[in-house]
Amino acid sequence: MPIPSRAALVDHLVRTRIAGDVATPRDNNLSHYRKLANGDRHYWLGLELGDRWSDEQDVLAVMAERCGVNDDPEYRQGQDTIDPELTVDALERMAGRLRKAASAKERVLFATGHPGGLLDVHRATAAALRAAGCEIVVIPEGLTADEGFVFQFADVAVLERGATLWHTHSPEPMNAILDGLLREERPLPDLVVADHGWAGRAGQRGIDSVGYADCNDPALFIGEAEGTVQVTVPLDDHVTSPRFYDPMTAYLLDAAGLAA
Repeated sequence: MPIPSRAALVDHLVRTRIAGDVATPRDNNLSHYRKLANGDRHYWLGLELGDRWSDEQDVLAVMAERCGVNDDPEYRQGQDTIDPELTVDALERMAGRLRKAASAKERVLFATGHPGGLLDVHRATAAALRAAGCEIVVIPEGLTADEGFVFQFADVAVLERGATLWHTHSPEPMNAILDGLLREERPLPDLVVADHGWAGRAGQRGIDSVGYADCNDPALFIGEAEGTVQVTVPLDDHVTSPRFYDPMTAYLLDAAGLAA
């Protein structure tokens, strides 16, 4: 995969709707912001937000700043946006943390609640870090959470139910992994690269955590604003083809000094 320039990547993100005018409707975004503000823990993605974000306008302000959604509270219908420049800025911040992991040969855990979109992004990043000398954490056997099984597929922890990789926002699979490592008296990861509740709960438990989030998943952006999550990359996390993420992954690994 050729390494795109920043300008070429921005163009690609917009063209494939990973960023720019994304598919997520505005009313869906606002509904999720409101539910987070109202204390619905499903939307906290494993973080403990207390009563610090009980005003949905504060949530909208963070999302406008860090994700690039429309900042007008009166804009309530239609499509919403992700600023592709903010996506690339965040990729470059993530690259800095990956570079640090490679330099220190850290233990890194990968996990996804969005296997239909992001599994291969995580797999390629894991392969690059392993080639650089990092230990990719192997999770304990026999873990369960949310009436499913937690296991690794292509170095990435996922939730499986009924022979299907499951889309999940839950933090419980990450709890299962971290608790399992502690039971086996194995060291916890130095870094978690993930999304959804996997990333939020890792950060909440004090582990360096970086991840990806869509514009209707505000919690990880709030986590970054508060310092619980180190980096949150804004993107549409399930576009029409997972191959559309390949140039983004190539740019990330090149910026981290991990390109093959």
